[in-house]
Amino acid sequence: MAVNEDKRNLETIPVGSMRIVPMAGCSELGKKVDSYLVKWREERENEHKESLAFKGYMRPSYILDAAVPRFGSGEAKGIINESVRGTDLFIMVDVCNYSLTYSMCGITNHMSPDDHYQDLKRIIAAVGGKARRITVIMPFLYESRQHKRTARESLDCALALQELTSMGVDNIITFDAHDPRVQNAIPLHGFETVQPAYQFIKGLLKNVKGLSIDSDHMMVISPDEGGMGRAIYLANVLGLDMGTFYKRRDYTKIVDGRNPIVAHEFLGSDVEGKDVLIVDDIISSGESVLEVAAHLKERKANKIFVCTSFGLFTKGLEKFDKAYEDGLIDKVLTTDLVYQPPELLAKDWYISCGMSKYIAYIIDTLNHDASISDLLVPNERIQRIVTRYKNGELD
Repeated sequence: MAVNEDKRNLETIPVGSMRIVPMAGCSELGKKVDSYLVKWREERENEHKESLAFKGYMRPSYILDAAVPRFGSGEAKGIINESVRGTDLFIMVDVCNYSLTYSMCGITNHMSPDDHYQDLKRIIAAVGGKARRITVIMPFLYESRQHKRTARESLDCALALQELTSMGVDNIITFDAHDPRVQNAIPLHGFETVQPAYQFIKGLLKNVKGLSIDSDHMMVISPDEGGMGRAIYLANVLGLDMGTFYKRRDYTKIVDGRNPIVAHEFLGSDVEGKDVLIVDDIISSGESVLEVAAHLKERKANKIFVCTSFGLFTKGLEKFDKAYEDGLIDKVLTTDLVYQPPELLAKDWYISCGMSKYIAYIIDTLNHDASISDLLVPNERIQRIVTRYKNGELD
């Protein structure tokens, strides 16, 4: 079944009455998702809409009234103020939203990923097993950067996944997991890692004019060997060449918990005069991606576009401002799946790729117990938007 750009034709009986709980850090994204769902279900023609199986199918809002208040000591509890019995529950959480605060003994604390994760568990505990099915939508997978053991260290991501499924979570949906093999920790439960490749291409083509999307004028680059899968996929779908860098590290030292990078070595064909898409999963401090951009400029690359699923910018935006002023980068594209500070949204070099419609598609389809495989593989949609761009049909 091909995806219609505006709505999907879903005829199957819903699993249960659909409800959404956007956690506090995800409230804006949750509201956007909710508005799409309300609109689609009002417009959808279905002969069974009035039957008992479709009870609660149309609502003015699908957001469930839930909260996580805190005591003066900083402790908290999850509260659900509506019935959840028999519902198909979708809980959305952004573990990276550092803008939220809480008071602990009179001191203001910023919420860490650990705090967000604990609040998620509190809401699941408040449900008390009464929901028919629980799906957690966690765009940035909690502790996903601690996904493997290289020394005597904890396997936090695997532990978190096992903890959630043991509490009654049926499915976990994440975006661009740092290493999808973490799903091996929960082999009998649903785990989907979704790539926002289409949204990157859409964001780029809607905001940048005059690009030639062919192997003579454009290349896709992976900044490290770990991200080659993303780059290979995009290069194949767009018909472009691919290159990669590998990080030469000093394994005699550990700085900030990792071996420092000595140099970035390039493997690939000539980039001279070509526009370049650097594709990665995360901008943390941004040092690596800016070093890669500098190396590409030394090799006489033309325009450089950085596409990453999550823009954390943990050491501020000044480095990116300077790189933009110096002509190292042209645009940085990240999704709205994690918190975006207002100052980031105001930058000339930044393009935000909206994901709310895509998440709404996934929730709507899963509620009908229909396949989401066509949503997970966006080849056709990418080809369609590239064709429209080449024909001058994009706004």
